Amino acid sequence: MNSSLAEPLHYAGGYEPQDSKEWKVVIPAFLGVICLAGFAGNVCVIGILVYNTKKGKPSVIHSLIFNLSLADLLLILFVVPFRAAAYSQGVWYLGWFLCKTSDWFRHACMTVKSLTIAVVAKTCFMYANNPAKQVNIKWHTICAVLMVIWLVALGIPLPLWFFNSLWEPEIGSSLCIVIIPAQAHEFMSVFVKFYPLLVFCAPLTFAFFYFWRAYGRCQRRGTKTQNLRNQIRSRCLTMMLLSVTITSAVMWLPDWISWFWVWHLKKDGAAPPQGFMATTQVLMFAISSANPVIFVLMSEEFREGFKGLWKWFTMKKPLPTTEDLEETAVDNLEGIPNNAPSPEAMTPNQEKEPPSIPATSEGLEIKEMPILPDVEQFWHDREAIPDAQDNDPVPWEHEGREIAGCDQQKCN
Repeated sequence: MNSSLAEPLHYAGGYEPQDSKEWKVVIPAFLGVICLAGFAGNVCVIGILVYNTKKGKPSVIHSLIFNLSLADLLLILFVVPFRAAAYSQGVWYLGWFLCKTSDWFRHACMTVKSLTIAVVAKTCFMYANNPAKQVNIKWHTICAVLMVIWLVALGIPLPLWFFNSLWEPEIGSSLCIVIIPAQAHEFMSVFVKFYPLLVFCAPLTFAFFYFWRAYGRCQRRGTKTQNLRNQIRSRCLTMMLLSVTITSAVMWLPDWISWFWVWHLKKDGAAPPQGFMATTQVLMFAISSANPVIFVLMSEEFREGFKGLWKWFTMKKPLPTTEDLEETAVDNLEGIPNNAPSPEAMTPNQEKEPPSIPATSEGLEIKEMPILPDVEQFWHDREAIPDAQDNDPVPWEHEGREIAGCDQQKCN
């Protein structure tokens, strides 16, 4: 213990004994809420992205958002529950393996998120530079980029795994602390200074630079309707990813303040308050619950996907059982009238008899249309006139006589 980097104990795994009983209840309660909300949100985001990938070609930005949500989900499943259990107790009772790996895995997942944000910022700038042209990258290339991100993120915080150890000051009590050998003192003094620069400052500065350039590209107006529509989509995508980056930077910054405070604490210096250390942990884990909310609020695609999942969960009816099917069949048989003829009892004439044609709407209108009295009188007089004129071979002679007679009557 005399070879430690600093005189005070460095508690590993995010665990630090709490003197106040209220903190032992409040912190695990907050972490429990974050765990439930983050699990539900990130599972829905991953489900929507997988469903969209099955419908079309894989998208680079969707793949990076998937990687971001996967890192959040792993934090929620394998770090937050054990962190809540550690804060609720006065001693470390989770065993040697969790003491060695908890802090390392937490830093690895957070490093994956920061590196993913840097790559997605570069991809967003490429898309905003020419929204009409899609960023086409092969599936193998996307998998290779994601694998490199995970390998780098798992390798950078390895010293936290090597130097974390379980220490038992008394029989029946154990603490998870960082023990640094004398030969590793110089290495750790350099590591604690450059590690935040590698996983926090450099990736987020790179991301903000490319997001700023992408937003400047989105401000240009297009001359065509299609170009304007693509620019609007590019602007919405840029603002959503920029909001995720700003939220991560703001909520992760207090944890790095506590990091520098603890690792550069002098022998007679004031230690950071326990409440401050616990609050920084809660804020850092709350990023995993905030990202799905940002996706829903700022992306129409994710909103529609969440609405579809909600409708599927709320409106899905259970499948009928075999007993229900039998009862339905019995009810249908009981509803048949007794005098209904069976297929065997039908005669050939009955089988050949065509069904009666129902009256159409035109026929009903003709029947219901009233006959005017003048029209009826006209047809009655016409029927009463003999058909002699119709059979007259020289009708023009009679026609001339009728005209002359009419003129004579007018003269009289």
